[in-house]
Amino acid sequence: MGKLVLYGMDPSPPVRTVLLVLNELQLPYEYKVVNLLERDNHNDEYRKLNPQGTVPTLVDDGHAITDSHAIIAYLASKYGKNDSLYPKDLVKRSIVDQRLYYDTGVIFERALRGTTKPIIFANQTVVPKSQIEIIANVYETVNGFLKDHSYVAGDHLTLADLSLIPAISSLQVYLDIDAVKYPNLLAWFKRAEKLPYYEKANGKGLQQFFDIVKSKNIKIEE
Repeated sequence: MGKLVLYGMDPSPPVRTVLLVLNELQLPYEYKVVNLLERDNHNDEYRKLNPQGTVPTLVDDGHAITDSHAIIAYLASKYGKNDSLYPKDLVKRSIVDQRLYYDTGVIFERALRGTTKPIIFANQTVVPKSQIEIIANVYETVNGFLKDHSYVAGDHLTLADLSLIPAISSLQVYLDIDAVKYPNLLAWFKRAEKLPYYEKANGKGLQQFFDIVKSKNIKIEE
């Protein structure tokens, strides 16, 4: 096994996704902080690893992999003791992949990044009602994924869950999960909080994310 080095910062949901998978797979790794707020991601050294300047970046024995979804698929495929996290069965894998693509294009990009980036980097203090509606739609959709199953892509934990946990938990700084409207989603999230490595891999960074957002004294548009 090569030396695994993860570059990122705890408040970042995609970084927390990789931390969850590393801990689920019980893989040793070195963690190097890249502070986006201090623009560490724009220095020449980091840009050589990741030309996009995003986090996370994983280096495995000298090979750099970027984007949390690509990283976790790589880790599960290379280091998983079996294929439970990322099934080899093509039908089952297609469901996991669909959830990952939904996370990429909608949950993270539209709901989470679309709401958070103006607050953190443009000093916006009012969250538009339209963004809250996007978040509510995400909750409704994921609640639907969980209608007949305990996990978002079936009956056991997969990469789909470990990818959605950081984003869904982070969205709650803007909109709580309504137990009446989204009972499946709330039950799933409470199940996630019981993972033995949850606090280390997600809870700590989640609190930091909440603290950063709340320090901006945001208001939700009526």
